[in-house]
Amino acid sequence: MTWIFARLVALVGAVLVLLRRAQAPKIQAIGASPEIPEAKPQGALPTLKMPTARGWQAGRTPVAGPGLKVNAFAAGLKHPRWIATLPNRDVVVAEAIQPAWAVSGLFDYAMLATMHRAAAVGDSPNRITLLRDADGDGVAETRAAFMEGLNQPFGMALVGSDFYVGNTDAMVRAPYAGGATRIDAKPERVATYKAGGGHWTRSLLTSPDGQRIYIGVGSQSNIADFGLEVEEGRAAIHEFTIATGKTRVFATGLRNPVGLAFEPTTGELWTVVNERDGIGDETPPDYLTRVQDGGFYGWPYCYWGRTVDDRVPQDAAKVATAITPDYALGGHTASLGLCWVPAGALPGFGEGMAIGQHGSWNRSTLSGYRVVFVPFANGRPSGPPRDILTGFLSDDESVSYGRPVGVTLGPDNALLVADDVGDVIWRVTGA
Repeated sequence: MTWIFARLVALVGAVLVLLRRAQAPKIQAIGASPEIPEAKPQGALPTLKMPTARGWQAGRTPVAGPGLKVNAFAAGLKHPRWIATLPNRDVVVAEAIQPAWAVSGLFDYAMLATMHRAAAVGDSPNRITLLRDADGDGVAETRAAFMEGLNQPFGMALVGSDFYVGNTDAMVRAPYAGGATRIDAKPERVATYKAGGGHWTRSLLTSPDGQRIYIGVGSQSNIADFGLEVEEGRAAIHEFTIATGKTRVFATGLRNPVGLAFEPTTGELWTVVNERDGIGDETPPDYLTRVQDGGFYGWPYCYWGRTVDDRVPQDAAKVATAITPDYALGGHTASLGLCWVPAGALPGFGEGMAIGQHGSWNRSTLSGYRVVFVPFANGRPSGPPRDILTGFLSDDESVSYGRPVGVTLGPDNALLVADDVGDVIWRVTGA
């Protein structure tokens, strides 16, 4: 009976998707001064649309942008999410997924069923896999279980001889010997974070001087649905000082800051943020922004500067301090991966940020499902996004062959892309 009700909710949701699609804006909210449509709250049954996960059939790959080519660096992984490159050219990949949650209503049942169909929930591998391309042909021929028994690992950072991992509930570290294919030592917990909720990832980025680690911690809920107390320390970027072992909150009001990167000209920290759901296809847009020490970016009270979200009990004093993000990326693109790309790494693209857009579920016409490049000049975005990889989504939006997540520069400055539906690490170079 429960399944029947859940199916009914899904069918009603599909009808609402069609109705909302007819009213959806035709232009994405992208750039430094985006046109953001007026909020239209979707009520108790928000738009729920997600393609069925199929994976890549034999011979099929994503479509590389002009002047680029793509190949599988490694395949047959299990939900690879994040990537890091070690000094000896080894590549480590965090494999993890969100477990199914306890449902509390019909929409929860429909949402969970949809997430299962999209391969977005399941039994988490809870491991980090090491990949080695010793002969330099662009395909990893060695694969090893680098770390196991973790708790939804995501971010990774090597500082000296210490390897740090962002588990969902804590940052841990373990000793690493250069060239090792496995870490057997029990990791030491060095910082603790609230776990649970929809945003479970904990990204890590080491400062250029190697003295600090920045940690992205997403909110538990959409708009502080269970109160602000349970959100304490979340929707924020934390700064961990390695020498003292102390952590402080660096910036707040960032609903789900995942990818982190330093822009080398200015030395500023940047992040990509997933904004709130339930008020429109393009409202508000996800964004790329500089992160100021002590800065507040609006969540949950407001978005894109100081546009108040009427669904949230307000704090006018906080709203007055909200910083407007630098660059809109379109509504619900689920921009997760972020890395700096120096000039020459992607021929014809110049320098800028590569962004892995995992793809939407809360809009009537899907967005994201691609890897894009935002060009930079003088430390700021300088033009519209360009496609690095597309083709993750079928033309009719019913099937996803893959979903890009983490991006990083691998050996020889090739761009590596984690695909958690295709279970592949893609490698992008000049054609």
